[in-house]
Parts: sequence; structure tokens; C-alpha cells
Amino acid sequence: MRRIGILGGTFNPPHTGHLVIANEVLSMIGLDKVWFMPNQEPPHKTMAGNTTSKDRLAMLKLAIEGNPGFCIETIELERKGPSYTHETMKVLSERHPDCEFYFIIGADMVEYLPKWKNIDELVELVKFVGINRPSYRRETQYDIQSVNTPLIDISSSDIRKRLKEKRTVRYLIPEPVRRYIEENGLYDS
Repeated sequence: MRRIGILGGTFNPPHTGHLVIANEVLSMIGLDKVWFMPNQEPPHKTMAGNTTSKDRLAMLKLAIEGNPGFCIETIELERKGPSYTHETMKVLSERHPDCEFYFIIGADMVEYLPKWKNIDELVELVKFVGINRPSYRRETQYDIQSVNTPLIDISSSDIRKRLKEKRTVRYLIPEPVRRYIEENGLYDS
């Protein structure tokens, strides 16, 4: 049985924190791969910035380039409307019966788990991996595996704000992603 980590998000833009988390979980719990899964419409927040799904996918490809343990799963980009993890993981489990899925979430989402749609069914489909984040605790009634990663307090919203204000984002995002943003005039309005 292959052990696959799933790291979902808007990746608007993908940043160094995403990569560090994925790499640490890959290594620390012995996964075969981590699939980055960009969502179309997250149900808990609105999409910010002037990017398209195509832009986010292109930036994600650039961000993970060169790491054989990383790949991209586009199932949520292929659907219209909100992306609910339960529905997605049900389809992925059917498509990949040879895989055991580990859904990677930050401590902020651990606290939010009771509000996830169909959470009781979802915990039957995946094992949750909770990552430490500043100012959040990983306490929940649900069974999660905790992984401590280096605390890198980077957010996509802060990166978008910095770009809009013409401030540096060097080392916060991979250089190819920074070039893509610059060449395509993203986040500047």
C-alpha cells in the first residue's frame, strides 16, 4: 500500500512554508509522495488576488520542481464550485485503492475540524497529520498524528500584501515563482 500525503490549499501563491511542511511530513512519517492539491473554491474563504487557477497551477509546478517526492493532484481544479475534502477524498480513494492517504493540515485547521463537512465520514477515509503553527494548539476530539516542523511563519496573504506594496518576497517564495509573478503582473493591484 502506497502512503500518500495530501497538502491542500489555494497556493495563492505557493511559498517556502508549504514546501518545508510537505518535505518534513514526507520524511518524518515515511510517505512515498506528497500530492499538492490546489482547490478551486475553498468553502471557508474567498479567493484573493488577480490570479487564475491556471496561474496557481503554473506557480505550484515551479515551486515543487526538482523534488521527486512531490507531485500535483488537480482533482479539485477540475470541478466547479466549492471543494469539500470529504467529496474529494472519496473520489481519490476510489481511484487509488492501493493508497493510504494522510491529509496534512495546520494547527489552525485542527481546531476547525469539527466544522468540516462530513467530518465523521472523512476520518474513515484519511489519517490526519497536524502541523504545529504559532498561536494554535493541535487539540481535537479526532485522531490526528502530530508532526513538529520548523516554525516558519509565512502566509500567502502576507506575500500578496508585500507584493502589492512593492516589498521584497525574496526567500519567502521560490525564485521561479517570484519570476512568474513578476512576468505575469500578479498581485500588483
